[in-house]
Amino acid sequence: MQNEPMFQVQVDENEDSEWNDILRSKGVIPERPPSPTAQLEEALEEAIVKQYENRLEDKDLSDLEELEDEEDEDFLEFYKMKRLNEIKQLQSKSKFGTVFHINKPEYNKEVTLASGGKDKTIEEDQDGDLKSEKEGTYVFVHLSIESKLQSRILSHIFQLASKKFPDIKFVEIPANRAIENYPDINCPTLLVYYKGDVVKNMITLLELGGNNTTLKDFEELMVRVKALDEKDSRLIMNQDDEESREQRHLKFDKKEKYKII
Repeated sequence: MQNEPMFQVQVDENEDSEWNDILRSKGVIPERPPSPTAQLEEALEEAIVKQYENRLEDKDLSDLEELEDEEDEDFLEFYKMKRLNEIKQLQSKSKFGTVFHINKPEYNKEVTLASGGKDKTIEEDQDGDLKSEKEGTYVFVHLSIESKLQSRILSHIFQLASKKFPDIKFVEIPANRAIENYPDINCPTLLVYYKGDVVKNMITLLELGGNNTTLKDFEELMVRVKALDEKDSRLIMNQDDEESREQRHLKFDKKEKYKII
């Protein structure tokens, strides 16, 4: 019996046909790659679900209470407990709450050593031994001079920030007491310590806004140096409208006018 003649058949592997399905089941041609459209639709659907699940992530307690009639009770309660726990954690770290005025002999203890923090246990290693790392404290230091307008502005901002962020330490020391013959033109000088090191230094407030520097400007700096998380709920309370800005200028400009020369 003679063999039937063989014919070469051209097959379009991307064609959606019953014949191609048979060939794929036999392993003759490869499986079709997943449709990019389907993948995009799936990714979009996942993003929408994630966005919906995290819709309460940036809400504070007062916002959550206003949603009681709109959200599932258990889901809302979960976020309320999460916010309360975050507040408790902040309160446990809230050990400052004021501006510390120091002299040079106290500098090492109140600034450098204070920023080193304490040992914090993390987890057990493979041998079952506890590992720990230094839990640092952010310390903001103002080398001040009373005769400079910007220094008085920074002192005022320190007072506000120390009460608003009591887990962060704020220290002020006259510049000529900290460093002998320190140039007045460099004041105010801002130093930020963390774990014993200077992580930021700034001469005058030019980088923040000069004579127009606000608490909001300062808080943005705190976020940049990682002293605050950008999602910290305390940052939401920023209010610095034109009226309050003008009142602040009048307050400090008045001192400038009547200073003793």
